[in-house]
Amino acid sequence: MKKISYIFLFFISLKNTAQIGGTKNFRFLDIPMTARSAALGGGNISIWDDDINLIHNNPSLLNSGMTKKIALNYGSYVSDLKYGYLAYAHHLKQYGNIAGSVQFFDYGKFVGYDEFGQKTNNFKAGDYSINVTYAKPFKDSSFNVGIALKTIISQYDIYRSYANAIDFGITYHSKKNLIISVLAKNIGVVYKNYTQNQTQTLPRNLQFGLSYKVAKAPFRLLLGYDLLNKFNLKYVSPIDTTGKSNPFNSNTTTKQDSSQFKKFSNRFGNRADNFMRHITIGTEIIVTKNFNLRIAYNYRRQKELTLPERRGANGLSFGFGLKIKRFAFAYSFTKMAFPGNSSIFSITASI
Repeated sequence: MKKISYIFLFFISLKNTAQIGGTKNFRFLDIPMTARSAALGGGNISIWDDDINLIHNNPSLLNSGMTKKIALNYGSYVSDLKYGYLAYAHHLKQYGNIAGSVQFFDYGKFVGYDEFGQKTNNFKAGDYSINVTYAKPFKDSSFNVGIALKTIISQYDIYRSYANAIDFGITYHSKKNLIISVLAKNIGVVYKNYTQNQTQTLPRNLQFGLSYKVAKAPFRLLLGYDLLNKFNLKYVSPIDTTGKSNPFNSNTTTKQDSSQFKKFSNRFGNRADNFMRHITIGTEIIVTKNFNLRIAYNYRRQKELTLPERRGANGLSFGFGLKIKRFAFAYSFTKMAFPGNSSIFSITASI
C-alpha cells in the first residue's frame, strides 16, 4: 500500500506540466500507431487480453498471454505521411514479462533551398522511438504494473534531437470483466536539441481509462480520459473569424443575453465542452470468437479538425480484427479532416 501511495503522489506531481497546440516536441509519440488503438479513438489503455499491440498505449497491459508474439503495423497519415510499429514480447516465468518495440514516423523527402532561394539538396525527415517494456503483476492480486523505456531520435536534414522518456502504468483487471488503468506518458528529458539556442520539451500526459465487458452481451464498452494534468484544452483557432473558439470571450454576453440564466447556460456549456475534449468513447462488438468490429468517437479531434464551412465526420474511427489460427489481422480508418484521413494495417503472429 505504501508503494501505491508513492506512485499516486508521482502522478499528482505531473499536474499542470503539459501543454498542447505546438508547445511540445516529439508529438508523434501521441499518435496511435496500431490498428486496434486507432480504431478505438487512440485512447484504449484499458483492454486486457493477449494482443501484443496493446503495449504501445500502456506498458502495464503486457502479460504472459503475449509471449512469443510479434506484431507489425503500417499506416498512412494525413498528406501521405507514413508510420509504423513493430513489437515482440516474451515471458520470463517468475520474473515477469518483457517486450521490445520500434516505432517510426516518416515525413518523406523534401527539396532544400538556401536563404537566397537557390536549390541545395534533397533531404529526409523522420522520428523514431526504440522501446523496452517490462511488466509484472503484484503477487496474488489483480494489479499489473508496467514501465516502458524509450530512446527517441528525431532527424530533419542535418538537424538532430535525442531524448529519453518512460511510460509508467498500473492496470486493475477483475474477473467481472472490468479493467481500470492509469498511465503517465513521456516523462523524461531531451538531452540534445536541434540547435543550441532551442529548448525542447516532451509531450507529458496523464491518462485514465476503463473498459467493461457486459455480461452475456457481445460487446465491450470503453472510456478514456486524456490529459488529466491539463484541464483547459480550448484555444483560439486561426481560421475562426467569429471568435467562437476564443476561451477568453467564452463568458461574454450581449445586452439581450444578460440574464442570469443565459450567463449560467453559457458557463455550463463552455465547461461541458472543455470536459468532453478529454473524452474518448468506443466499443468492440464481438461478432464471433475470432472476429470483432470496433468503433469510437474522439470529441476533441472533431472539435479541432472541423472547418467552419464543413463539419464532416471528424473524430469518428472504426475498424475490425480477425484471427486465423496463429495469425491475427486488423484494420482501422480514422476520419481526421477533409480530405485527409488515416488508415492502419496490422498483422500479428505467434511464433
